Amino acid sequence: MDNVKTMNKADAALAKASNFRWFICALLFFATTVNYMDRQVLSLTWKDFIAPEFHWTDTNYGYITAVFSIVYAVATLFDGRFIDWMGTKKGYLWSIFIWSLGACLHALCGWATEHTVGLSSATQMVSATGVVASTIAMTSVYYFIAARIVLGVGEAGNFPAAIKVTAEYFPKKDRAYATSIFNAGSTVGALVAPLSIPPLARYFQNIGIGNGWEMAFVVIGALGFVWMGVWMFYYRKPAENPYVNQAELAYIEQDNKTKGETAREKAEVEDSETATIPFLKCFKYPQTWAVFFGKFMTDGVWWFFLFWIPAYISDVYGFASDTGTAQMLIFVLYALTMLSIYGGKLPTIIIERTGKNPYAARMQAMFIFALFPLLALFAQPLGAYSYWWPVIIIGIAGAAHQSWSANIYSVVGDMFPKSTIATIIGIGGMAGGIGSFLINLFSGKLFDYAAETNMTFMGFEGKPAGYFIIFCICGVAYLIGWCIMKALVPKYKIINPAK
Repeated sequence: MDNVKTMNKADAALAKASNFRWFICALLFFATTVNYMDRQVLSLTWKDFIAPEFHWTDTNYGYITAVFSIVYAVATLFDGRFIDWMGTKKGYLWSIFIWSLGACLHALCGWATEHTVGLSSATQMVSATGVVASTIAMTSVYYFIAARIVLGVGEAGNFPAAIKVTAEYFPKKDRAYATSIFNAGSTVGALVAPLSIPPLARYFQNIGIGNGWEMAFVVIGALGFVWMGVWMFYYRKPAENPYVNQAELAYIEQDNKTKGETAREKAEVEDSETATIPFLKCFKYPQTWAVFFGKFMTDGVWWFFLFWIPAYISDVYGFASDTGTAQMLIFVLYALTMLSIYGGKLPTIIIERTGKNPYAARMQAMFIFALFPLLALFAQPLGAYSYWWPVIIIGIAGAAHQSWSANIYSVVGDMFPKSTIATIIGIGGMAGGIGSFLINLFSGKLFDYAAETNMTFMGFEGKPAGYFIIFCICGVAYLIGWCIMKALVPKYKIINPAK
């Protein structure tokens, strides 16, 4: 009798699943938050702190963001393959170490520029004119590009690693939701950044530590090193992790247990999950190209919002980044993007209510998300009535992007084996980086041209005309991307590299 009671207790313990997968998701969320805060430091300090010191124009800033985007693109391709080869734990550690180091290196750019140009202080650089000012601008741009290269190489590993972890710890039906949660870290990072970084830079400027912006890079960059310690202690694969009980492990691995499947069929599934697809062979699958074009058409939109909205608020409405109004506008904008969490849940709802396969449900959800960025077409016209209209509209478009992004990442886990997920995410990230490079480079040149020529477009003049052109491009990008994906992969098809 006692033995029966003991067995019942053991069964009851197993029946109650642990929830450690959500702790892992929280770690991914924190890493993504730090990731976006690190890349936001420059966009929130260049206009009011860095540009006066180094005599930057929009073109100078555009070059820096464009180079970061293309480095990020290329690095994502190789980082994904590196993480599949190195393993999730070590690969993620290397990624965040490099990007945290790169973030801190930005703080040395002012010192390096001073010594290269032959000046002794930031005050002398600010007061420089003519040829000296031009030399300072170009020299500093090169140093910042070097720091951004290190940052980009490291940051490129975040999403390949995070998506691989999500595929390890969540069944297919939950992956978009889990991805939307950790991907919300990008929104939280964007939310916290304008509230913390400009005041942080101003504080250090007021107490006389550099020009302020240097310590902003150092403080935010140091957060990554804290995360590394937590990751090293807690991460193991689910089957090896002592914090994951048998019930939770069974839930995580439910996709591996198909009702009525034969031993041979089960073995084929297991082989497909562990087999590695050769790198060049990845490009033969239309699923790879669907992810490629889905990212290429849309990632640049998010990066444009991330890198240029603080400048947009300053250029069009005259609010400096460290003013209360600018901080409130940016905060509300990125707060609205938190709605993306509900977007990540939509495919799960569609699957449960209709019985559709994961890909069909995701494509249906992504079509809905692709409609919301069309609102960006009205951002600039409505801005004539209140600066809140563009902020609200861009926030909604940003939420749609994050929901879109969570689902396109999950598409990879739906159809590719786990052994190749990071590689495919890397290829998609490369495509997104190329798109971001093009839109950032074009935007910087366009805005300078619009200001110099007082360009007119659809009733707008100067820089507002330039911003309206970019908003139009952003508005239609998602529908084009969805159509290309649907044309390439009309139906759900799992890739088995063994065949």
